[in-house]
Amino acid sequence: MTKNLVFITVIGKDQKGIIARVSNAVFKHNINIEDLNQKIMDGYFVMTMLADISDSIITIGELKKELAVIGTEMGLSIQIQHENIFKAMHRV
Repeated sequence: MTKNLVFITVIGKDQKGIIARVSNAVFKHNINIEDLNQKIMDGYFVMTMLADISDSIITIGELKKELAVIGTEMGLSIQIQHENIFKAMHRV
């Protein structure tokens, strides 16, 4: 089966529960986390998640809205981009 990958980036002031909230949001929609990198930089939390939405019925737009609610509640910037767009924007 072909994977349908998205990049989710999260940036904001470090606090408890960021990974839990974001990963639970993707888990409940049957989205598989393929890779996750996170780092604390000068008190700020920075995370990049690569997720496969192939088995999910939620659209990228719907997931974006749901993650935006989490971002607002926690004071985070959360972005989601399809793999093709992400790669095109970051091509060297």
